[in-house]
Amino acid sequence: MRKIRGLWKLLFGRTTILILMLLVQVVALVGGFVLLDKYVFIFNYLLGFISLIILLYILNARQNSSFKITWIILILFAPFFGVIFYLFTRVQPGTRFIGIRIEAALEEQAPYLTQDPYVLEALEEEAPEAAGLARYIHDSGKYPTYRNTQIRYFSSGEEKFEEMVRQLREAKEFIFLEYFIVDKGVMWDTVLEILEQKVKEGVEVRFMYDGTCSLSLLPPNYPRKMKALGIQCKVFAPITPFLSTHQNNRDHRKVLVIDGHTAFTGGVNLADEYINEIERFGHWKDTAVMLRGEAVRSFTLMFLQMWDIRETMPTPIEPYMRYDFQMETRLWGGGYVTPYGDSPYDNENVGERVYMDVLYSAKKYVHIMTPYLILDEEMITALTYAVKRGVEVIIIMPHIPDKIYAYLLARTYYGQLIDEGVRIYEYTPGFVHAKVFTSDDEKAVVGTINLDFRSLYLHFEDAVYLFRNQAIKVIEKDFQRTLEKCQKITKEDCRNYNVFKKLAGRILRLIAPLM
Repeated sequence: MRKIRGLWKLLFGRTTILILMLLVQVVALVGGFVLLDKYVFIFNYLLGFISLIILLYILNARQNSSFKITWIILILFAPFFGVIFYLFTRVQPGTRFIGIRIEAALEEQAPYLTQDPYVLEALEEEAPEAAGLARYIHDSGKYPTYRNTQIRYFSSGEEKFEEMVRQLREAKEFIFLEYFIVDKGVMWDTVLEILEQKVKEGVEVRFMYDGTCSLSLLPPNYPRKMKALGIQCKVFAPITPFLSTHQNNRDHRKVLVIDGHTAFTGGVNLADEYINEIERFGHWKDTAVMLRGEAVRSFTLMFLQMWDIRETMPTPIEPYMRYDFQMETRLWGGGYVTPYGDSPYDNENVGERVYMDVLYSAKKYVHIMTPYLILDEEMITALTYAVKRGVEVIIIMPHIPDKIYAYLLARTYYGQLIDEGVRIYEYTPGFVHAKVFTSDDEKAVVGTINLDFRSLYLHFEDAVYLFRNQAIKVIEKDFQRTLEKCQKITKEDCRNYNVFKKLAGRILRLIAPLM
């Protein structure tokens, strides 16, 4: 009986219906192109002219070269589909609306995101190159650098969850949660129980999750259930049966803000695999950080930007900026802390630029943990040039992947990187979901940004850049402990890799920017 119910849910569930409706639209579009090609002779000439114009536009556009190549291949080899699909992705009022709303929110928040000149002057005297990066993040990404902030690093989802629960129970005024994945189980049920209690105590709770959860993890009426509990709830970009490029730009951030003085971010979502309560791909290795101090203001404002996208009236900012940090100089953990967000709509790839700055400025080493490795030529150059300058570059990847296509793609980069001297290791106990850079015992990045096209160009992301902060040594120690559980990938391993998997990966490289 249980099997029959499961089959019924699979065949007639909302996920299946959504996929079928999307497929119907794709078939209708392709069928229309074929009919036009067959019965309208002049259409071929018109299509050729339009294709030429679009190709010239693509070649001259301010866009990553890998995306350009993918679009050119698609238009040359499948002109009907390629031209219409390109026009479809470019003319999307929904995406423009989101970009405009985020830009407006940043303008309104500008007085709260000003850079303290004394902090920047101190950084300039201490390390001019680091001050240059701080200026870039503030001028292009709009987020300032802080000093009066304490950082605590968590080397696993379990550690983060334990402290997260403790901090949630201490909340007095407000709780903001913004997560990519939320799934029922020990982790979310525990958090939800605390949130319900906090609402009863008069604490304001806002909860936002990405629309991909509505496919199979949470029911479509979940926001109504949350509101019935007194929790304000929103779904970012719900998955609908109508084609839209807006659905390609997911909210991949993982942000928790408590009372304006404490914030969490990192790779850990609100689901049981992240704390190893259930096993999906072997042992799940993840990381996170907790901030306490002035830098939390950036995360508070980051959350409100996303929350207010569909609001007619923006949330008043001042009530969430009242916490006085002047009495908490003890929070300073040394060095500098720069939280930042990245948006696919501002034509500025802040996440990628920060990673590249770490690679280009490194003197001794750059150590990386990432679940995915889908690279453009710029990132390949940054990684390999660092090695050529004598910098040790080590990348830890998963040994048990969560997405086979992503792993096959990653393997296509192994040989080239190893030839250039980059050392690649795989975490043999299972899956690495951490997004971590450390360098020279003085720089680190912890956040949500993977080394793939989706994170670097298509998703809403966030991270924290640390410079000469006490937590950096703790992060590097964790890297070394993780490295002890890894196996090194050699050139021979690359040669002996399954030939069909190699071929599949090479084919996937043609559409890598779309993955």
